Amino acid sequence: MYMLVLVVALVHAAIVSSVDSGSSSVPRLILVSFDGFRADYLLNYSFPNLQELIDDGVLVREVKNVFITKTFPNHYSIVTGLYAESHGIVANSMYDKSNNKVFRLDDYNSTHDPGWWNEATPIWVTNQRAGRRSGAAMWPGADVTIQNLTLNDSLQYNSSVSFEERVDHITAWFTRADNPVNFATLYFEEPDESGHRFGPENKLNMSEVLGVIDKKVGYLVAQLKKFELWDTVNVIITSDHGMAQCSPDRVIALDKCIGRGNYTLVDFTPVAAVLPLEDTNLVYNLLKNCSDHMKVYLKEDIPDDYHYKHNSRIQPIILVADEGWAIAQNESSPITLGNHGYNNSLRSMHPFLAAHGPAFHKNVKINTINSVDIYPMMCTILGLQPEPNNGTLSSTKCLLADQWCIQVPEAIGIVLGGILVLATISCVIIMLLKKKLPSPRQFMRLQFQDDDDPLIG
Repeated sequence: MYMLVLVVALVHAAIVSSVDSGSSSVPRLILVSFDGFRADYLLNYSFPNLQELIDDGVLVREVKNVFITKTFPNHYSIVTGLYAESHGIVANSMYDKSNNKVFRLDDYNSTHDPGWWNEATPIWVTNQRAGRRSGAAMWPGADVTIQNLTLNDSLQYNSSVSFEERVDHITAWFTRADNPVNFATLYFEEPDESGHRFGPENKLNMSEVLGVIDKKVGYLVAQLKKFELWDTVNVIITSDHGMAQCSPDRVIALDKCIGRGNYTLVDFTPVAAVLPLEDTNLVYNLLKNCSDHMKVYLKEDIPDDYHYKHNSRIQPIILVADEGWAIAQNESSPITLGNHGYNNSLRSMHPFLAAHGPAFHKNVKINTINSVDIYPMMCTILGLQPEPNNGTLSSTKCLLADQWCIQVPEAIGIVLGGILVLATISCVIIMLLKKKLPSPRQFMRLQFQDDDDPLIG
């Protein structure tokens, strides 16, 4: 009887252990975006809470985002690993000639039309197709039905919902007894809104705003620790773009160059999308001489490294303002003191990435990755097969604890060290050989030096 009870107890323990290990073996990840968090804010302001996370995790000093450096294209690139021309969300405002539809941020029906989003597969769709559960607190596109799949848990966008409330929803999704999520995204509007309003170089106001952001990071960490998630859930904190300082004195007024009856402005400053109503070449020629501070491209001539011409939603003419300049129809148009959207090669447009958790190394810093590299890294962390994408895992291997990687300085050190070791070994061998060789005897030297005839025996 005793043996029977013991066997039953052991079987029960094994089952419980199996269930527990099975549930805990599913990797977990939270992806956080603070909109408009320019990379060099980390150098110019104090972030004690964020710095503590970085010291115990990893940092990418600059993330090169996708062109155009606006909110919706870049947030969709982060979760798909695709350039804007490939995932189809090419701007914050779009026109699709193929179906005569318009996409505008202030139009709920257009932003929630699946047709705009179905050209790509975001990571939450892949996660749910693998039998896991996903959640999102206001990430752009996350409350849309994409490829006939709706998120398990999501908050519809509402800017009045505080960051703290968004965090509380996410921790509840992770810790509930039934069907917890293993992946969630969290979006917050700042410091983008303040960057537009004050300009990124306004140290007094931006210092205050960024101090609040750091406290919000502290709240996130505190809540994860409170619910015993901090040591088991991976956290990535990043952004979609940076911010450039602008001025009312740096405005390109299109009315001075072209009549409004010649075109429709589909998307606006600082990268404007132009739909000609008359002859395209006529409109192009009028615009190309408009300003020395604006580049004008026919769609087919957009530089290849922009990855921004192979989509029907990209308009026939694209205007790209120089950093800090604004494109407006007239000089009286309202101009913000900060803006983004400019060429993604500009460092002012670059965000950062920090991460912490069991999947990441501790106190590791690298200089740069591309934003499309974040997607394959997240798929690796979650154990998902990635969809075809424009990113590469090799760029982020040095961040991941289970990936073998050598950074360039380390590689140089190994090569130089190897050369030094080989040189040392060679010197030792030469010295040993010299010691072992016997000195030739005198009579032998006389023989070798004797030029007479050989001895006759």
